[in-house]
Amino acid sequence: MNAVAAATALLGACSAERPGNVNDGDALVVLTRNAPTTWYRGAHGDKGPEHDLAKHFAAYLGVSVEFVVLDSIEEILEAIEDNRGHIAAAGLTRTEERIDAGMTFGPSYQSVTQQVVCRRGGEIPEDIDALTGRKISVIADSSYDERLRELKTRHPDLAWETRTGVGTESLLEAVWNEEIDCTVADSNIVKINRRYHPELEVAFDLTDPQPLAWILAPAWTTLAGAVEQWMADMEKSGELAAIRERYYGHVTNFDYVDVAVFARRIDERLPRYQSLFEDAAETFDLPWTLLAAQSYQESHWDPEAVSPTGVRGIMMLSKRTAEALEVDDRLDPVQSIHGGARYLNRMLERLPDGVETADRLWFALVAYNIGFGHLKDARALAERLGKNENRWVDLKQVLPLLSRREYYRDLKYGYARGDEPVAYVSRIRDYRAVLEKAYQ
Repeated sequence: MNAVAAATALLGACSAERPGNVNDGDALVVLTRNAPTTWYRGAHGDKGPEHDLAKHFAAYLGVSVEFVVLDSIEEILEAIEDNRGHIAAAGLTRTEERIDAGMTFGPSYQSVTQQVVCRRGGEIPEDIDALTGRKISVIADSSYDERLRELKTRHPDLAWETRTGVGTESLLEAVWNEEIDCTVADSNIVKINRRYHPELEVAFDLTDPQPLAWILAPAWTTLAGAVEQWMADMEKSGELAAIRERYYGHVTNFDYVDVAVFARRIDERLPRYQSLFEDAAETFDLPWTLLAAQSYQESHWDPEAVSPTGVRGIMMLSKRTAEALEVDDRLDPVQSIHGGARYLNRMLERLPDGVETADRLWFALVAYNIGFGHLKDARALAERLGKNENRWVDLKQVLPLLSRREYYRDLKYGYARGDEPVAYVSRIRDYRAVLEKAYQ
């Protein structure tokens, strides 16, 4: 019996053979926590990196999945040790201390770096010694606390407090609210949360890259082989990269001024146009936050915006596109927003069925930005290069090649500044994430 069959058989075993605290039935019980880097409730159901990974693994085993959401890492580690779930999937770092404590980890699916995070506006510490005298809080029983304890052996004046029952996001917010001076957080969590609290500043890295991995319950270490097999398949198929792209692909760069100005304009400008975005979104079955984010990228919500190339209005429509959409006045925000939404909807309808889920939105935005013909060229080139032409994680690597003669000379629509739509999509995704946080 192979690892997958063995794991599935174990999950379907009778209750007498199961750990007493794990629910009976053919369900993979996953312990996690509520955060944008793990599991959360989205507008259209549950989502998050750990959610998607666990759903894939359960499907791989041919079983259902049940998520048990706990409040803190401390609770998750205690619950997995008590066999109250099969796996803990909560952005957990594989550390020597945890391994020495007997915890069984699966393979790593992502690397992160611990970072010291403080608030802009004051003196930012440059090294460990500069933390002396600062009010520092970290999560109890976390990899951060473990790292600080290691450092204290060489920096005896280093001091901090640990907090129970809280998440990393809460402590980052405490830094932002100036309740504490600094905290420690994983780089992926920092990247996401700086969009919501732009005054957060990374002081310095506290570690080299460290692996994130699932922890298997002591009674369920027999799942290890299946997890290894599945993860290898996820790597090979590109699905693991697609999940990372889904949640982190838009947060590679951070511009404090841009994010701070955007936050201000959400309060000052967006209320004038929000109902227009909502009406157009309902008419054309699009997320209003996507339209609003796209409009901000196009015009910064300025209905009288004009570019040197002649596009104008709050959705920056060209004269030719406006005529095709029967938009008489590009400077009228009602006409412009509905015209832009109609055009984006047309791009979506032209996409083949093979482009699925959120990737359809990113592909449609590319077509909106550089034209459907160049999108078709990029998809054809992706296929030629052995990449998946239906996945954004692959297409974003191919699009910049449209500006290189050795590639575009054989394409039907020729040269295009292919790096521009990649940046365009990334910024819109970034703005949309901030909007959804603000209006959740």
